[in-house]
Amino acid sequence: MADTVGFVEYFEIIIYPVVALFLIEMISRAARIPNWIKLLTQAVSCVGFGVVYLTMHVSQWLTGGVLLALAIALFYQAKLSKLDPKKALY
Repeated sequence: MADTVGFVEYFEIIIYPVVALFLIEMISRAARIPNWIKLLTQAVSCVGFGVVYLTMHVSQWLTGGVLLALAIALFYQAKLSKLDPKKALY
């Protein structure tokens, strides 16, 4: 029988990356960290959560895939922000 995840557990799985991204955003604003470092840190966080979710006992492959796709976009935005801060969208 396959393991299942209840609603509360699924909500927790989704909320952890969101909280991490929010905390990184708030800390970087408070500490006036450059935008490209913030985006890079958020991307690394998404990669970490994505890999964990893909390798969990109860695999969350769709959530992990979305997080990895978001990480790619964040890495790209970090690169743009590092090269020319005026071109960055975030």
